Amino acid sequence: MKLWLILIIISPIAYFIVQKSVKNKTTTPVWLCWLVIMLPSCIWTAWTYIVGEEQPLPLLVFLLPLIVCPLLYGWLVQRGKPEKEIKPTAQDSKTENLVMAKPVIESPEPRPINLQEETTLRNCFPWNVYYLQNIDYRPQAIFCRGKLKTIPEKAYNEIKQNVEQAFGDRFFLIFQESFRGKPFFALVPNPQAKAEQQKEVELPRIGFAVAMFAITLLTTTVAGVSISGTSSEKLLSDPSLLSQGFTYSLPLLLTIGVQKFSHYFMAAYYGIRTTLPYFIPFPFLLDTFSLGTLGAIIQRRTPIPHRKALFDLAIVGSISGLIITIPVLIYGLSLSSVVPLGGSSTFDVQALDPRLSFFLSLLAKFALGSSFKTGMAIQLHPLATAGCVGLFITAINLMPIGQLDGGHIVHAVFGQRMAIAIGQVTRILALLFALIHPYFWIWTIILWLIPLIDQPALNDVTELDHWRDFCGLLTLALLILIVLPFPGAVGNWLNI
Repeated sequence: MKLWLILIIISPIAYFIVQKSVKNKTTTPVWLCWLVIMLPSCIWTAWTYIVGEEQPLPLLVFLLPLIVCPLLYGWLVQRGKPEKEIKPTAQDSKTENLVMAKPVIESPEPRPINLQEETTLRNCFPWNVYYLQNIDYRPQAIFCRGKLKTIPEKAYNEIKQNVEQAFGDRFFLIFQESFRGKPFFALVPNPQAKAEQQKEVELPRIGFAVAMFAITLLTTTVAGVSISGTSSEKLLSDPSLLSQGFTYSLPLLLTIGVQKFSHYFMAAYYGIRTTLPYFIPFPFLLDTFSLGTLGAIIQRRTPIPHRKALFDLAIVGSISGLIITIPVLIYGLSLSSVVPLGGSSTFDVQALDPRLSFFLSLLAKFALGSSFKTGMAIQLHPLATAGCVGLFITAINLMPIGQLDGGHIVHAVFGQRMAIAIGQVTRILALLFALIHPYFWIWTIILWLIPLIDQPALNDVTELDHWRDFCGLLTLALLILIVLPFPGAVGNWLNI
């Protein structure tokens, strides 16, 4: 029955993610897309409920829904795209004579600007900076295509200044590469309201952020009590035992809070408006292992100005979280005890095998010394559990997919086209990893729900400097160390 409770908790989260993914992209009902995405977990839960938790999932039952459902999801999204986005086919030309008798009403071409303003817009593009060849009008943007005649940063800055002088803050100017590798400009209407109205909308959100933190503090503290070994009967009879959970909840929320507030202050440094960090509580299940939280989120209100800001936002949040997580984890491991390793290779918080992670194994050897050796596992102290959860959240956030920090990093370093390809490869590798370690399947589903395409920066063409490229590759290498299991050859050398 516990699996059903987890499924019920995950369902609204998945619905929210699907709704954000398909909004304004397809006419297919959101509930149908959500049902297809949730189908694998429903099948696995039903199988476990009928057969029993002792029987492992057959490979076909596990793999088939993961292959079929994403394909069906993509087909539904494509099927429901508006007709105006569907290109005419050869079949359309064959049936042209059949509808000649019917009156054809052509919708006028959308023109966000008039002819005089179009002349003004053309004058914003000096021929020696960006040779403008044509202007395409869309309902939500004006695309200006041509040939770049100078370095991208100089072109963007000069044309942006010209557009602001001609149109004020009426448009956002976006500089992006097409999927053919040709840079183009796009003018998007600026939807921002007046500053006074924005403040009125944001003020109540402070109370909401505080309330979400308080609820998350409660759920993580109760989870910490369960991790410390206190039963629900003892906790209900003596509520003062709740203080035992602070050893887990406080360092974990500190890690998440430092990471998200680093995002917040770095965004403020670049003039990007964001919401406060909103902590996400995870309902606790007494006498069972529960994280108590799913992390925290921050929503951006204004676009990111350039790829440098995109990179800095991602890297600062990830590194600041690790700066807190590593000392907490090392100290927590030093307080933990070493126990004989069981036969299971899956995640077990009662006797954790740190060899599931190369990085965690090195920290465990550093903290425990010679007491941690071959054939031994670790009975985690609640503080070490908080460090492991913080490390796991950091690893998930560093996955190079979509709008995760890792997705921002590969986008900033390699560009949007390459980032999409890297994200798709990461999804496939996560699926293969879940076949080896079944505890990872929930996060695999979440990674498949996250859209591959990251929102472009306003100047999405100017590349990073070599130092940021190096730091980005170093961060991705750290992700590999966290995710990959400890190699046997290195384990023999270190007697692990």
